[in-house]
Formats: sequence, C-alpha cells, structure tokens
Amino acid sequence: MTTEVWYTSYGSNTHTDRLAYYIVGGTPPGAARAYPGCRDRRLPAASVPVELPGAVYFATESPVWTGGRAFYDPHAEGRVLARAYRITAGQFSDIAAQEMYREPGPDTDLDLTEVLRDGRAVLGDGRYETLVRPATLDGLPMLTFTAPWRMHDVAWNSPSADYLRHLAAGLLAAGAWDADTVAAYLASCPGAAGHWTERRIRHLIAP
Repeated sequence: MTTEVWYTSYGSNTHTDRLAYYIVGGTPPGAARAYPGCRDRRLPAASVPVELPGAVYFATESPVWTGGRAFYDPHAEGRVLARAYRITAGQFSDIAAQEMYREPGPDTDLDLTEVLRDGRAVLGDGRYETLVRPATLDGLPMLTFTAPWRMHDVAWNSPSADYLRHLAAGLLAAGAWDADTVAAYLASCPGAAGHWTERRIRHLIAP
C-alpha cells in the first residue's frame, strides 16, 4: 500500500506559501475562503521542480482569482512545468478534499488503487475530481488532480494578472527555470495565449 506520494502541482500550489494553507489551515491573503488544513499538518518532506507530458490550459472562472484557472490535460501535446511535493497519501487525500470543497476526514480518504493501476481515476464531474498519475519519481507515484474533460472540450478563459503572477512566482521559486522561460511557458498555455504576451508576463514578475 502506498504511504507516500509526490503531490504534483501545476497551478496555485506551485507556490509553497499557498500550499501551506492546505496543510496547516487558515485563510490566504486576499482570499475569502478559509482552508481547514490536513489532519497531518507536517509540511512536505521535499519539493522538486518537474516537467510533465501534456498541457496546462485556463478555463472556467475562479471565484478566488477571477479569470480562468489552470487545468491539466495529460494527453495533449506539450510540456508542463510543475512542482512536486513529497507528502503522505493521507495528506494528498486531504488536499484533494479541500480542492473539491469537502471537509477532510476519514470519509474523504481516497482509494488510490485505480489511479495507481490505470493512471487515471474519475471521482466525480467536478473541476478537480479526476486523479492523474503522470509518472513516478524515486519509486513513488506522482499524483495530481484535474477536470474530467479534455482541453478542447471546454471554453478557454484568460487568467487574471494576480493568478499568473502567483503561478510564475511558484515556478521561479522551484529553481529550475528562469523568468524568460516561465513567461514564455505561461504565455503559450491555451487561455492565456493571445491575451498575455511573454513581455506582459515578464513585466508582471519583474522584481
């Protein structure tokens, strides 16, 4: 039975400060929603930058950030810049529960059998209720969550400046990519492409 996993974030939780609210609980600056946190409040044992096959795109409307939010299509062409955190399987269940607007607890413990076996498990039709295992790292599964639909099955929506700035800060802090690389990557993601140029994003993240 898997006791540890790499929770792999491609969205707002690439920023470790944001992820901390999902683990220890509390209300992030500027947010209207308080997170209950994980039952196990230990911070990740490790954090590493990773690149995944597939694509990130922006769609729906974020009530927190306004504008589109990030989703992952593992079957699309491209590459995804992400950040993997080594946490317990129980913590992953609790983070997923909070993304699904549920209270973490014994009733929300996830059965990871299907996603570990098949690489994908649909838990519901909600926006982050599909589990994906894109790869393994150091013998442990990398797990994330996304929407059940494919990238071309939904209308794209441009992300807000605050959201892009937050994503960029998290990716830059991972230490593997410079500002030009991050700006070019985010500007190429469907939903942002055509609305945000590399130059505008570079200006957002300039010190």
